Amino acid sequence: MDSVTVTPRQARERQRQGVLLIDIREPHERVSGQAEGALGVRRAELEADPARHLPDPQAEVLLICQVGKRSRAAAEALRGAGFARVYSVDGGTNAWAGEGLPLVRPQLEPAEADFLERYSRHLRLAEVGIEGQRRLAAARVLVVGAGGLGSPAAFYLAAAGVGHLRLVDDDIVDRSNLQRQILHTEASVGTPKVESARQRLQALNPSIRIEPVQARVTSDNVEALLDGIDVVVDGSDNFPLRYLLNDACVKLGKPLVYGAVQRFEGQASVFDAGRHRGAKPCYRCLFPEPPPPEFAPNCAEAGVLGVLPGIVGLLQANEAIKLLLGIGEPLAGRLLQFDALAMRFRELKLPPDPDCPVCAEGRRFPGYIDYAAFCATT
Repeated sequence: MDSVTVTPRQARERQRQGVLLIDIREPHERVSGQAEGALGVRRAELEADPARHLPDPQAEVLLICQVGKRSRAAAEALRGAGFARVYSVDGGTNAWAGEGLPLVRPQLEPAEADFLERYSRHLRLAEVGIEGQRRLAAARVLVVGAGGLGSPAAFYLAAAGVGHLRLVDDDIVDRSNLQRQILHTEASVGTPKVESARQRLQALNPSIRIEPVQARVTSDNVEALLDGIDVVVDGSDNFPLRYLLNDACVKLGKPLVYGAVQRFEGQASVFDAGRHRGAKPCYRCLFPEPPPPEFAPNCAEAGVLGVLPGIVGLLQANEAIKLLLGIGEPLAGRLLQFDALAMRFRELKLPPDPDCPVCAEGRRFPGYIDYAAFCATT
């Protein structure tokens, strides 16, 4: 050992003699166990105001973290601030436990303990942390479609702790779905997709709310489905529904996370024109008119590589989480294309259309149209 560190057994012996032991880890890290008798004080808090926790600069103090790196750095920082007898426990809590020294679990409410343990890897990210994770817990996301794209997107949104997932789909599970729609199992065949999805997602994360809506999205119910929603994830597989969702999101100022797959190719983007008129595009800026049906067959007609919706759906989940947390650079104004055979991504800039009939700056919402007729006649 050097002059800054002590072994776990040395620390335990000094602790018995009255020396203060401080666990400087984050609260979520202590849930799995901390050294018996240790006082929990976050490193940042200790270094910001050491005199509050170490009133005597001459007193001996022991610091412990998970593996010993943070506690050593903190000990050196505190010594530089005038606390000359601060030591780090070599190997941290891992070494403490490895030597059979006693651990205790903090006394927490079951829900709080579940929160801190379940999302511990998120909580270690400075971009998320406890505040960000609680923001996810308070968020409401609409996932349209519980199929190829909606399955992986919903799975990871549920795992991430998005507090309220509203799933909309009017279809039932068919055996042909199972090749790519991973929310469903053989036992789900013949049951509504939203109910099958609810069961799987609730089993994954019992602490969130899953709201299944077995219905077709129409102009009559789309605004009710978007009510209270923070982000919309479009897992649909047809043009009429994509145009409808786009128009509703522009009108109501909701960000729309778009994804589409066909055969071996997929694409994803974020359409956020409703909140950023004139600065960000909407779906109509990309597709002013739908392509003729013969040039855009659906998966049932053209086929799709089973893993492809998983890749694109995960991209959608990633974008939704970034939007909810306000971190990173969303795909707004960019179209990400993926070629599974070549294993190649390509990014295209997507500017807003200043003459867009729906999202152009200063343009009033023109109203919903007959989207099926619009897509069938263009």
